[in-house]
This record gives sequence, C-alpha cells and structure tokens, in this order.
Amino acid sequence: MLNFILQIGGADSLTAAGMDTAAEITETKISLISMITKGGPIMLPLALMLIVSVYILIERLLVINKAGKKNPNLMLSLKETVQSGNISNAVALCKNINTPEATMLAQGVSRIGQSTQEIRSAMDMSGSNEISKLEKNLNVLNIIGRIAPMFGFIGTIFGVITIFYDISLAKTVEIEVISKGLYQKMITSASGLVVGVLAFVCYHWLNARIDKIAHRMEDAQISFLDMLNEPSK
Repeated sequence: MLNFILQIGGADSLTAAGMDTAAEITETKISLISMITKGGPIMLPLALMLIVSVYILIERLLVINKAGKKNPNLMLSLKETVQSGNISNAVALCKNINTPEATMLAQGVSRIGQSTQEIRSAMDMSGSNEISKLEKNLNVLNIIGRIAPMFGFIGTIFGVITIFYDISLAKTVEIEVISKGLYQKMITSASGLVVGVLAFVCYHWLNARIDKIAHRMEDAQISFLDMLNEPSK
C-alpha cells in the first residue's frame, strides 16, 4: 500500500514537472518580430529592399495588366477605316484604345503614304518606347535581387564578429554566450536570401509578361504592313 502511494506521489511530481517545463517552453517561444530584431542593424536596409520590391511589383503589375488588354476587333476596325480613306479617324481610334499596341499602330497610320521602310521604322521606334515604359524600374528589382544576399552575408560577418567578441569577454564558449551572434548570423543570411529570391523572381516574371506584349506588338506590326500592301478592291 505504501509503495502504491509513493508511486502515485512520484507520478504527480513528474506530471507537475512536465507541466512546468511545458510552461517554460511556451514562455520562451520567440515571435517573428523579436526574431527579426535580433538580426541587428543590417535588417533595416533589407527591410527597405523588401518594401521597394513589393511596391515595384504591385505598381508594374497594374501597368502591365492595363497594357496587356487585347482588343480583338482593333485590326478589323483599323482596316475598314483605313481602306475607307479616313486616316484621321483611324489615328483617333488607336489613340482612344491607348495601349502600347494601339500607340504603335497610330504611328504607322499617321505615316500612310510614305514608304514601307519609313512606316516600319516609325513603328519600331514607337514600339521600343512603349516597351521601355513598361520596363520602368525593373532594373531596380534586378539590382535588389543581386545585392540583397550580399547584405545578408555582411550580416553573417557581423554575427561572427559578435560571437568572437562575446567569447573574449566571457572567457568561455557557452551557448548563452554565442547565441546572440548566431541569431544575427542566421537571421540576416536567411533574410537576404528571401528578399533576393523574391526580387529575382518578380523581375523575371514581369519581364516574361512584357515579352508577351512585345511579341503581340510585332504581330500587329506585321499584320498592319501586310494590310497596307494588300491590293485595293
């Protein structure tokens, strides 16, 4: 009987100890913000790069989505208007649609009567200008994608320096001594890679969407020049 009571008491003690340990673990959980702040001052430029990357992504998406709207009846309407001899209405039609494709076609329509080479050159220049507008600030994403991991590496160096400095003060290599530097080292490395990968992916994804618009503009140019070379009925 006495052994049974002692076993119950021991089990209760273990249960209480387990609950205390669980409470301590719960209390020592670190929040995301607290973890980020342990990365040190190098996290400030990384945070700025992240904000700039997200801003450029959203702003360029809005612009590219607007530019990518396709008007399936544009070429047919343009052909009917040009063949009727109403060039001013054809130019107005392109300007009202207000897409890179229509802007390029407007340059070609306004030069009807000139040589095919002159029309092609004007449309090429207009198309290049429109694509350049779509690519605005994309180089910033490219730069961020390249330098963000470097900033993370700089933070890693700072973390290693912190570790050795703390060891020199404490005269011992305990986890409590080196934990601060380890936090800084790992957090900055991970943050730099995350920001760099995000900027890199966004840069190439937006460029891919712009390339689709550029190919469509080339097709529109070819169709327009073919239309001009069609024999009059």
